[in-house]
Amino acid sequence: MAQATDTPQIRKGRKYDQVLDGARTIFLRDGFEGASVDDIAREAGVSKATLYSYFPDKRLLFMEVAKSECARQADEAVELIHRPAPPEQVLRFAAERIVAFMASDFGQGIFRICVAEADRFPQLGHEFYHSGPLLVRTRLVEYLREATARGDFVIEDFDLAADQFAELCKADIHARLIFGVDACCAPRDVKRTIDGAVEMFMARYGAKPA
Repeated sequence: MAQATDTPQIRKGRKYDQVLDGARTIFLRDGFEGASVDDIAREAGVSKATLYSYFPDKRLLFMEVAKSECARQADEAVELIHRPAPPEQVLRFAAERIVAFMASDFGQGIFRICVAEADRFPQLGHEFYHSGPLLVRTRLVEYLREATARGDFVIEDFDLAADQFAELCKADIHARLIFGVDACCAPRDVKRTIDGAVEMFMARYGAKPA
């Protein structure tokens, strides 16, 4: 797709979601550079003219695909703030969402695309982070602040605590996924990682009985 000198604008219309669905399939299959307008239009069941009328820039189309999926993930994370449950249960809920996204075809595909295109399009990674992972992190920080105020945790640096928890959720999963070392993400492996993440976080930050 041609790059315009002025910032191109996305136009929404009746077939907007249809175009996004088709683009999602092709981007995950072929990557950002390998994805062709012809294939995206064919997968979406629209003409090239229709696709161009909605997304005049392929980068914009890619980021809109990523943002739409990340927004869904972030909306699920909002439940963190409103769950009237013990902290261990809320943390487990958060860990399950983090691991599920990380291990999904979409999550792995977007990660690989952002890494592969980092030199040519560094903004791709930046935009993806701010439209997805950062939103989930923000929701987790909000929960930790509220739970600490209730006396469930003893935390001073909420941003660091949220980041530490997210990293704990990646243990023994993330590296195996990105390097394809062996089969990954069997239910027992996921449970082992999540159990460990929750237990370690609670041991470090959980409020101790008086």
